[in-house]
Amino acid sequence: MVKMSALYQGEKRCEATHGPSNSRISTDAPKDNNGRGEAFSPTDLLGVATGTCMLTTMAIHAEKDGINLKGSRVTVDKEMALNPRRVAKLTVGLHLPQSVPHEHRKRLEDLALNCPVKVSLHPDLALPVAFHYDI
Repeated sequence: MVKMSALYQGEKRCEATHGPSNSRISTDAPKDNNGRGEAFSPTDLLGVATGTCMLTTMAIHAEKDGINLKGSRVTVDKEMALNPRRVAKLTVGLHLPQSVPHEHRKRLEDLALNCPVKVSLHPDLALPVAFHYDI
C-alpha cells in the first residue's frame, strides 16, 4: 500500500504529497472548468499516468531482455465529454528507438496495452494507442 495525501490550497488548487518519497505535485482546475490551468488538472494526471505507465511497463520488461528504451517518449491527447464531465478519450503515441529488435516489439506493445493503469480504466474510455519506432 502506498499512502498519498493532498491539501486543498484554495482557488481550485491542491498540493499532493507522495508518502514514501515526500515528493509533491500541484494540481489546478483547467481554464474551461473555472481554474487557472497553471498545473496539471486531475484529469491531466489520469492521461499522463496512463502514458507513463505504458512506457514504464515496457521499460521494466525491455531491461530484462537487454533492450534500452532510454530517450523513448509518450504523448497523450485528452478529450473531455461535457455531460457528465469526464475524460472521453486519451490518444496515446509511444515513440521508441528504432533499435528495438522486431522480434521483441509485439511483446512490448502487448505489455503496454495491459499496463496497470490502462487495465484499471473504464472500458467506455476511448484509448487508441500508436507505436512509433522513430527515435
